[in-house]
Amino acid sequence: MAFYSINGRSVAYRLLGAEVNPLVVLAHPLGMSQAVWDDVIPALLPRYRVLTWDLPGHGASQAVSGEQITPADLAAEALALVELAGAQRFHFAGTSIGGVVGQQLIAEHSDRLLSATLTNTGAVIGNPDLWNTRADRVRHEGLMAMSQEIVPRWFAPAAFEESPALKAGWCTQMGRGDDESYAQLCEMLGRDTFTGKLAAKNAKVQLFGGSEDMATPPATLEALAAELDGAPLEIVDGVGHVPSVEAPVLFAQKLLAVLATDLGDVANHGVAYATGLETRKQVLGEEHVARSTANANSLDAPFQQMITRLAWGELWSNDDLTRRERSMITTGILAALGREELTLHLKTAQRIGLSEAELRQVLMHVAIYGGVPAANHAFALAKELGWGESFR
Repeated sequence: MAFYSINGRSVAYRLLGAEVNPLVVLAHPLGMSQAVWDDVIPALLPRYRVLTWDLPGHGASQAVSGEQITPADLAAEALALVELAGAQRFHFAGTSIGGVVGQQLIAEHSDRLLSATLTNTGAVIGNPDLWNTRADRVRHEGLMAMSQEIVPRWFAPAAFEESPALKAGWCTQMGRGDDESYAQLCEMLGRDTFTGKLAAKNAKVQLFGGSEDMATPPATLEALAAELDGAPLEIVDGVGHVPSVEAPVLFAQKLLAVLATDLGDVANHGVAYATGLETRKQVLGEEHVARSTANANSLDAPFQQMITRLAWGELWSNDDLTRRERSMITTGILAALGREELTLHLKTAQRIGLSEAELRQVLMHVAIYGGVPAANHAFALAKELGWGESFR
């Protein structure tokens, strides 16, 4: 876990995975913490870079410092962390109030979103009286006392049967939160809604709900889907308010399906240039792609477009292999053939996070199946680029 100061307040966050992978930002529910994603993250990391953070006064993040907080404030925190990660566009997934953050991003920053997965949330959640009453009670009774009645609403009965310690664990976590931060977030949910603010935003959106969710029942998700121009909605049977905790394997599978790049009908229409360009920038870096584009002229501009569509669109954008796996394959082929692009892809392997041991094995395979001289040249070039450590 790391910390970053945003508007004078310390925010706890995690940034995991290789820099070249598409960024996925995950936002947790009210009263919980970024730990709700712990059992989902391992399934994402082979293909994605993952950013999670704690909302104000939750987990290890510092409490609120003002008298009122808004969805725009929470979205600004998320964007500040995205900037820290060095990403221009990103995938977003949020549950409950995390989904409210997602709605704010859709409403005001849809151009930054590769996709938005909103679970167990709504354009309107509850009503002002409910939230204002809860805020008042939290300020007077405290989160620890309130947790005993709130936490059971988060999970389906089967979840408590499967994990008897689940309630006590999340009551403890909730009780450690800051009362005033929680109260202000309650007031925000009662005050700020997204009715009439989400139409025609041209964002890829997927909604999920739980059949056993008492906080945001299916009807609330159906209303949100209508606000989002009929966005697809799936209600997961037997799940309550927090699918990433109750059914992490199933939820990870569903999320991965949403995140995957839709290449369309490749056989008949190929892959869009924009898709290949997005991937090319992520893997090689924006500066390299900008140089290549700037150096192109009337002779080779069509060639640059072709390799962007074919190499980076049809191959590197395909999720059948991870970018780590593609890097090893590409490096091995270029080394065996002695191509000058080997330098670029050895640098790319560093960005992807290939280990020294992995590169060594790739080049030793080259020695056996492609020839010792080719491998010897590749080893020498890799050392020039900073691979390996001296024994001296």
